[in-house]
Amino acid sequence: MTETRPTTPGLERRLGDWARARLSPGIADIVMFVLKQGWACLFGGLLLLGLIVTHVIWQEDWPVHRYDAMFGFALILQVAFLRFGLETWAEARVILLFHVTGTVMEWFKVAQGSWSYPEPALFGVMGVPLFSGFMYASVGSYMARVIRVFDMRFAPYPPFALTLALAGAIYVNFFSHHVLPDIRISLFAATVVIFARTRVIFRVTDGDRWMPLPVAALLSAIALWVAENVGTTTGLGSIPVRARARW
Repeated sequence: MTETRPTTPGLERRLGDWARARLSPGIADIVMFVLKQGWACLFGGLLLLGLIVTHVIWQEDWPVHRYDAMFGFALILQVAFLRFGLETWAEARVILLFHVTGTVMEWFKVAQGSWSYPEPALFGVMGVPLFSGFMYASVGSYMARVIRVFDMRFAPYPPFALTLALAGAIYVNFFSHHVLPDIRISLFAATVVIFARTRVIFRVTDGDRWMPLPVAALLSAIALWVAENVGTTTGLGSIPVRARARW
């Protein structure tokens, strides 16, 4: 299948020309950095906006459940992103992996009683509304788009086998810490050690800039924590007291 040509580069060039013509170089870089970050997380931002709006206006007696409406909204967004070139098909395949993996993780955590979804949903499996997978997909969307938008490179990158082993250990701990010791602190430390020398090299307007990968990961984690709390506040899911104690 022929991939749709992204519209992002043309829009970025026009925004960059606008910023450079009206702002000093330092201010232009800051403005463009914020604009590019917002553009990269557009999918997740629109989902969060949908959660907030539906939380405010939705009524229990409406014929469509709120979770199902959000599922339809997320599907429309995904189709629109592909149709208008905001994501390529290659990126969509990566995002699909995030969606499937996230849904499996949700099934497991709901079955373990770590959290639950308080509202009904027609489009749901094993107590998990299908919309929830799009929240994980939005993370994949951000990662795929931000790498392209900022023309990111990662150097020096650790041995790929080592990163696979670390990722495997993280997932094993996610599923096993209910019955085995939780080693997430050790995994955090291992992540910092493995990627300590790795730089994220990126381009805002002109010239390359860089940031240590652990710092970039920390900033991304903070943003995800904020988004997760917005989701919880707007009724996406609820966490039992006993689960809060474990987490």
